Amino acid sequence: MRLVFMGTPESAVPTLRRCVEDGHEVLAVWTQPDRPAGRGNRLKTPPVKEFALSRGLNVLQPAKIKTEEALSLFTAREFDVAVVVAYGRILPPSFLRAPRRGSINVHFSLLPKYRGAAPVNWAIVRGERVSGVTTMLIDEGLDTGPVLLQRPTPIGEDETAPQLLERLSRAGAGLLGETLARLDTIEPRPQRDEEATLAPMLRREDGLIDWSLEASDIERRVRGFQPWPNAHTLHGGRRLVVWRAAPARTEAGDENSSRSKQPGEVIEARGDNLAVACGDATVLRIQELQLEGKQRVSARDFINGTRLRAGERFG
Repeated sequence: MRLVFMGTPESAVPTLRRCVEDGHEVLAVWTQPDRPAGRGNRLKTPPVKEFALSRGLNVLQPAKIKTEEALSLFTAREFDVAVVVAYGRILPPSFLRAPRRGSINVHFSLLPKYRGAAPVNWAIVRGERVSGVTTMLIDEGLDTGPVLLQRPTPIGEDETAPQLLERLSRAGAGLLGETLARLDTIEPRPQRDEEATLAPMLRREDGLIDWSLEASDIERRVRGFQPWPNAHTLHGGRRLVVWRAAPARTEAGDENSSRSKQPGEVIEARGDNLAVACGDATVLRIQELQLEGKQRVSARDFINGTRLRAGERFG
């Protein structure tokens, strides 16, 4: 099959690799432009570009796609399908009409749940126990097109967003391979809009910890908001990222004790134990954290390095 591939981050690479390994003719790979990153603001190459160049594929990186020039590039040669995985741009209608058999998106959720830019993150934050991947025909809506195939997978109890995304990216590659192989026989299924949920683009403020939430809610934010914006609070006026934590199993006496504490108040800071009061008399035990400008460390090292004491308050 003659394809145009559109994708940018590492999570899109397995699908591009699968297209190549399955023997499809990849006419062009579209990806976002190189962008400044890091302290030196050096240009960073998108992972999809790196892989495409390693396989000798034609790479295109237009800064804008809603132009006649971009459309001319897209339609320069006839092709069967556009495969889109986390490209980072919404395709205009003129692009959607170009492929002979349509544009297929690999989306990292079980649509219609978690339409939008950050489905993996929000699935964890909102306490879902199952996620998955979907291949769908792209229409002019936001992840609203007919579903082709789906594959569910459980979310691990301690799984972070990067870990889940890595698994889903591999599953998505396999599902796309199956979708293309069976494209003649798959009957697209319209989505049920009444069952839809949204997964909006993440903002920096989403990661700010609200200590009045229950500990289990905060722990899911710790896992779900990685690698950005991270679940973070303030300590001594500096940003403090919580990388790993667990809701404490409290006995009745401990619960009564935590009820007298303010949310965000340190209940215990001794040895490996860093416990913080949360909403509804719950307790979060922080295991790994990182103060702004410092290395990521264990709770023990943080307590020793900052001389943290019970009674201090985060936030």
